[in-house]
Amino acid sequence: MKTSDFDYRLPSELIAQTPIEPREQSQLMVLNRSRGSIEHHHFFEIVDYLRAGDVLVFNDSRVIPARIRGKKADTGGKVEMLLLRQLDTAVWEALVKPGKRVDIGTRLEITDDSTTGGVKVRAEITGLGEGGVKVVRFSDEKLLLQLGRVPLPPYIHTPLADSERYQTVYARAPGSAAAPTAGLHFTSRLLEQIKGKGVQLLFVTLHIGLDTFRPVREEDPRKHPIHKEYGILSQEVASELSKAKKEGRRIICAGTTTVRIIEQAAQSQPSLLEPFEGWVSLLALPGYRFRLVDAMLTNFHLPRSTLLMLVAAFAGRDFILHAYEEAIARKYRFYSFGDAMFIT
Repeated sequence: MKTSDFDYRLPSELIAQTPIEPREQSQLMVLNRSRGSIEHHHFFEIVDYLRAGDVLVFNDSRVIPARIRGKKADTGGKVEMLLLRQLDTAVWEALVKPGKRVDIGTRLEITDDSTTGGVKVRAEITGLGEGGVKVVRFSDEKLLLQLGRVPLPPYIHTPLADSERYQTVYARAPGSAAAPTAGLHFTSRLLEQIKGKGVQLLFVTLHIGLDTFRPVREEDPRKHPIHKEYGILSQEVASELSKAKKEGRRIICAGTTTVRIIEQAAQSQPSLLEPFEGWVSLLALPGYRFRLVDAMLTNFHLPRSTLLMLVAAFAGRDFILHAYEEAIARKYRFYSFGDAMFIT
């Protein structure tokens, strides 16, 4: 298995720059693994593929205003930070640009417009991580997040008029640097329709961090240094998932982040799931045996990414790449603001 096995060519015009309105009007590709079939629908038609007794699991993490502009205290040189993972109170791992000459001990200042006015928050680089990641300690975390902006992925170049459009309608727990994008297609009305059909809705939390922004550079993906993301799966959710599995009801995950946390929690004993709180480091590659997930909703992922590899592990590499070819031919919209896929 090689990273290049998960490559494909995408015309740049298919990278969605703005979200579809309303959310549920995006396209939905439905893949049936047992039949090897592909169907094409709109997302609101997902209701027709759900049945009473199904359990639909969502990631309720909320994107924080993690893009911070500032300047160096000594030279006034502009810097921009992307907060990736919280390590402690007011201590974060962050990507800092430009990264040259931003070493341990470098002091930064964050103001309202990053160039004028009084200093609002002070910061200091206290550590260096892999891939240019810095450890940054801030003087006031609450005020820092008031000064930040919700970040968009680097492949989106069109400004977003309403930052809430990069949040799911059920986002609750602040902590992510990127949205769990499979959930962006749901509206409150659609969720009510799904509940009305007898589908149980459950919520876990996984704060999305660095790996969303980092491609796999190793030719052997098993050598890729997966970065941990913090997750919470409550006792109530663990009990409901265990009950559903015992009763033979389908467990459907909205998004690869949801898959990762419940599959990690299920590593020891999937039939009697325990509550989980901690770092999630699951890397699901082809050959991985899924213990809980019966079906998943997901967007179309970047080539050579761990997310594409996870989906290929679930549905089969050849089937997924064939589906991607068909999506490109039919001009589906790709990535965060793009269309969705339902794999059963």
